[in-house]
Amino acid sequence: MNPVAQVPTEPSASRSTLFPFLDLQAQFAAIRSEVTLAVERVFETQQFILGPDVQKLERDVAERVGCRYAFGCASGSDALVLALMALGIGAGDEVITTPFTFVATAGSISRLGARPVFVDIDPDTYNLNPEQIKPAITARTKAIIPVHLFGLVAPMEEINAIAQSNGLAVIEDAAQAIGAGYHGSFAGNIGDVGCFSFFPSKNLGGAGDGGMVTGNDSALADRLKLLRLHGSRSKYHYEILGLNSRLDTLQAAVLRVKLRHLDEWTMARRRNASLYRSLFAQAELEESIQLPTDPPGTHHVYNQFVIRTQERDQLRDYLHRAGIPTEIYYPVPLHLQPAFGYLGYQSGDFPNAESASRSVLALPIFPELTEEQQQSVVTPMADFFRRKPLSNRT
Repeated sequence: MNPVAQVPTEPSASRSTLFPFLDLQAQFAAIRSEVTLAVERVFETQQFILGPDVQKLERDVAERVGCRYAFGCASGSDALVLALMALGIGAGDEVITTPFTFVATAGSISRLGARPVFVDIDPDTYNLNPEQIKPAITARTKAIIPVHLFGLVAPMEEINAIAQSNGLAVIEDAAQAIGAGYHGSFAGNIGDVGCFSFFPSKNLGGAGDGGMVTGNDSALADRLKLLRLHGSRSKYHYEILGLNSRLDTLQAAVLRVKLRHLDEWTMARRRNASLYRSLFAQAELEESIQLPTDPPGTHHVYNQFVIRTQERDQLRDYLHRAGIPTEIYYPVPLHLQPAFGYLGYQSGDFPNAESASRSVLALPIFPELTEEQQQSVVTPMADFFRRKPLSNRT
């Protein structure tokens, strides 16, 4: 790229976006009749709590993930809480996880009186760095929660090996990674327990909150089933104290429809990611931004397409002025959030997570995104970087 190329005209004023960051209306338009029929069927039965559609969805997800058991719950956050409770983790225990994730990952640990212990991330994948885990293990450590961030599975072979040698459980936070692959296995069936979210923005999203816990251990599965229903196996009899965390039948009905389309949507996301790479290459932007990595043996499902640049905020403002939607995941790492101030971490403790928070930017990647729309994202990015010198860009 010529660093002395003509400076482009600056977009003069902020305006509404040319298209949504995530177009759920376009998704619904394609499956409207299927969803309507499924919802009407539930209303006809009037079975709204743990009805037949929940059981069928649990069966279908277990088959898709490749595990023996799957239990629907009220949210992805509750899925993490239930998994921790089922493993007996509570006050005084420690759980190792990443500070570069959604608050629910560490919040679920704190809610049970346990202590989140953060370790830094890999700067290329944004996932937990296995080399940082061993030094963080103490006599109080009971589990590790790797997050398959943005749809890329964490390095589970190394994480599982560390866990097994230290007698720790592994809970996969697969909220963003349904369908993601890792050396022949699927997210949610690589650790001891898998946790999924069906929040509407996820690759498999419902019409509200919803979640699921997956696994293969029958004793753990029995405990999970009890925990999500107040600890009750029969009406008004309680073996343990649990939660009211059940997946609504209406949500399950919607999700069963969407699950049938998940593979084609995942293929479209991966196709869009490939097109972005091609467009960035054509625009000679490889030296200007860091693109998402897709390591050998993994199957990235691109819940988000996240680029990286040290000029993130300026670039985002420029794109906003051009009508291009973007998002930042996540602007402040968890160890610097006031809610986790009691843990005593300081700025500089996890430099890779802090650097990522300052430099990552998510671009639209939804399945219905057109080539024309992707080009409209890349063109102003090329204009922006054309004004900049080649050094110190990523």
